[in-house]
Parts: sequence; C-alpha cells; structure tokens
Amino acid sequence: MAGDGFIVPVESASKKKKVVCRSWILLDQRGLGTILDLDKYAIMRRVPINARDLRILDPLLSYPSTILGRERAIVLNLEHIKAIITTEEVLLRDPLDDDVVPIVEELQRRLPLVNALGQGEDEEHSGMQNDVASGDENEFPFEFRALEVALESICSFLDARTRELETAAYPALDELTSKISSRNLDRVRKLKSAMTRLTNRVQKASVRDEFEQLLDDDDDMADLYLSRKLLDAPSPISGDGVANWSPVSPTIGSKLSRTSRASAVTTHGEPDVEELEMLLEAYFTQIEGTLNKLTTLREYIDDTEDYINIQLELFLCSGTVCLSVYSLVAAIFGMNIPYPWKEGHGYLFKWVVILTGIASGTIFFSIMTYARHKGLVGS
Repeated sequence: MAGDGFIVPVESASKKKKVVCRSWILLDQRGLGTILDLDKYAIMRRVPINARDLRILDPLLSYPSTILGRERAIVLNLEHIKAIITTEEVLLRDPLDDDVVPIVEELQRRLPLVNALGQGEDEEHSGMQNDVASGDENEFPFEFRALEVALESICSFLDARTRELETAAYPALDELTSKISSRNLDRVRKLKSAMTRLTNRVQKASVRDEFEQLLDDDDDMADLYLSRKLLDAPSPISGDGVANWSPVSPTIGSKLSRTSRASAVTTHGEPDVEELEMLLEAYFTQIEGTLNKLTTLREYIDDTEDYINIQLELFLCSGTVCLSVYSLVAAIFGMNIPYPWKEGHGYLFKWVVILTGIASGTIFFSIMTYARHKGLVGS
C-alpha cells in the first residue's frame, strides 16, 4: 500500500482538520481506518474499476445517485457518500467532511464481524468448523454490511433534512396565514425553494430512483454479490502479477463460501437476490416515508397559498363592489340629462358624491370586519 499513496494514521489526520480533494479513508474488515492521499491512477491500480466509474465519484462533477456493481467492486455515489466497496475493504472519499465523519464511525463500529455466540476473533478462527451450527451462514457478506451502513446513513441524512425543513416550514406557514407581510412571504418562498430542491434530491436525482431501478432488475442486484462472484475467480493473482480483491485467508474464504452457498441458488434461471432485495426494500420504504413527508409539506404549502389567494380575492372583490356602488351613484348624478329637480340644486351633487364615498367605505370595512370575525381573512 505504501506505493499507492501517502498513508497517515486516522488520529493524526483528524487533528489537522484539513481536507484535500484526493483524501480517502480505507477501512478493512476489522474496522481499522487509514487516511490515503490518492489520485485516480493510484485508485485504479488498487481497485479493478475503470476511469469512467471513478468519474462518478468526482465531487466536482454532477452525477445522479448511483449504485454500480462491477466484477470486483461496488461503486457508490449517494449524495455526499462516495465510496468503493470490495469484499475486504471500503474506500470512502473525503473522510473529514462533517457529513462523512459519522459514516466513518458507523463503518468502524459495524464492519468487524462478531458471530452469534459473541466469541472473540481468536475463538472464531479456532472454531471455524462449527460456524454453520452457530448460525454464521446467515451473516451478511462484508460488502453488504458496508452497503447497509451507506444506505442507512443516506436515508437518515435525508430524513433529518426533511425534519429540519418541517420544523421551520409549518410555523412559518401558520404565521403567514395569520399575518400576510412581505417578510413572511419571503420566508415561505425560501422554504418552498428548499423543499423543492430536497424533493428533487430524494425522488428524481437521488436514492429513491436508484433503489427502484435496482429492485426492478435482478441482474443488477446479482452484480452486487461480490462474494458470490469471487468464488468463480480462478486465482487471487492475475496474469500480470497484480493482486486481485479476493480472500487472503482460509477464514475469509470459508465465510464467503457459506454466504455464497446460501445465496447462489437460482429459481427458473433467475439469480437468487432475496437477501439483497429485502435490504433494499427496507430502505426504499424509509425513503418513501421521507418522500411522503415532503409531499404532505408541499400540499400544506399549496393549501396555504390557496388560502392566501382566497383572502386576496375577497379583499379585491369587496373593494370592487364598493367602488361599483360609488361609481354608479356618481354616474347617475353626473349624466347630462335635464331633470327638473336638478334646477337650482347643483350643490347637491357634491354632497351626494361625498356621502356615497363614505357609505361605500363603510360597506367595505363592514365586509372586512365580518370576514375577519368569521376567520376568512387574517388579522
């Protein structure tokens, strides 16, 4: 690993608080992390992926959320989570980013495999022959444990952003219905824009669509079974002498064999992807719940807009009616038609106009007072 990049311990790198665009963290099966400073060529030497797949993880480029299954790796691009997962290690980009640090900590906690009996690693090595009886054959392979952490993190991240938006939006909308002002209108406008962007991230350009595409295609899900495919590899060393991502110990090989035996069954020629399908469906349901919250918020915003429009229409219609009455009276007295009662009483026109204006204003304010009393307009 020393030839691939500059290696720095996690603890010392955390103290520097300096994030470079090429920084990655490598997490192994024991959850131990090492900060690496790698360019794309060093990454392609370490991991069997091509430059096109690596470009998806470039933070300077805008790519939709993607989960790609390759021969020896899973390429993961979910919002701020940009990772490469193999059967033994996880490469995670920008490990010192505030949104990525919790993911690193969760990976370090959950990647180490503890068997059902709670035995230590040494006991697990010595008692490998009895693992099937202890229930280890139902364990997720390493790549699925890492994938589950990533899916859980992105779902929790989007759900947290949604709750923050709800906390800010509902009081702002209630305040706007009670008092229409430029400040409240601008506040709701910004919240609506934030909600639209978040909805787009959750639904169209983010995880939900990617989950849905994977769940609709068993072949794509089968590509994510790296451990299963690894058993078909002829040798851990390729023809050019470069080490492939494959088991390096009998223990790992035994675990992969048990996992693959439990998963490689096919039904009518279709790959068995039941355990991955259940995993994806669980987080797809969570994303659907987040999207439903955003849909409910959008409906609340639309209802508030309709309510405000009704208030404005009531205000304008009331003013129009009052002005129509005023204009009608003024027009009648202003017509150039000779009336006997107008002779010698021209001064009456002035008083009729004044009194009609006062009456129209009184009618308008009476309508507004009644509407406010009935709760049809805000105070």
